Amino acid sequence: MKKAVVLVVTLMLSFISYSQDKITEGMLVITQKMSSDNEQMSAQISMMGDTKTTTYFKGNKSRTEVSSPMTGDVVVVADGESGLMITYMDNPMLGKKYMKGSIDDSQVDPSKVTLKKGDKTKTVLGYECQQYFLTAEVQGQTMEMELYTTEAINTYSQQTSTFSKELKGFPMYSTINMSQMGMSITITSEVTEINKDAVPTDKFSMVIPEGYEEMTQPEIKN
Repeated sequence: MKKAVVLVVTLMLSFISYSQDKITEGMLVITQKMSSDNEQMSAQISMMGDTKTTTYFKGNKSRTEVSSPMTGDVVVVADGESGLMITYMDNPMLGKKYMKGSIDDSQVDPSKVTLKKGDKTKTVLGYECQQYFLTAEVQGQTMEMELYTTEAINTYSQQTSTFSKELKGFPMYSTINMSQMGMSITITSEVTEINKDAVPTDKFSMVIPEGYEEMTQPEIKN
């Protein structure tokens, strides 16, 4: 059960108006809701409540921040140009840990990803978004996604980059359906706020903060 919840939270992180003008810098808030037909999983989900993820972006750099009782504070800094990514965790169980990695270090098998452009559009915060259907396999589990993306926001997206290079635009709304350990789980994500103010460059620093220790492989598995 614990591993199932961790995988779900990981997928929620993989997501990081006003006009149709191109935006290359700013901040956006994504509200995520989870549901399950399994009573035990549903009880754990209800403890988390709705999750709000804040993503800062500047060109091809991004910083995603999320906090929940189950995961503690998690920050993911990614550089789409260098391909580097660092995850910081301040977890009640593990303490302050960090992991270095590559954006290309994906658990998604590209040969088992299918993408189809839909016929619908959806307006989110004034942005007209195109519908896509995506099916992928993650850690042996099939995941089905419906996404609505806009090309008006011109920045790196962990979600689209991880699953398909062919998916155009930034995801403003998505629904993920998957089965984990025999339990059906649905994750709905929607961008609920966009701020186009300038973002300080140090937001995307990859210098390890004092007090953080590198997470070892055995800890990741647990």
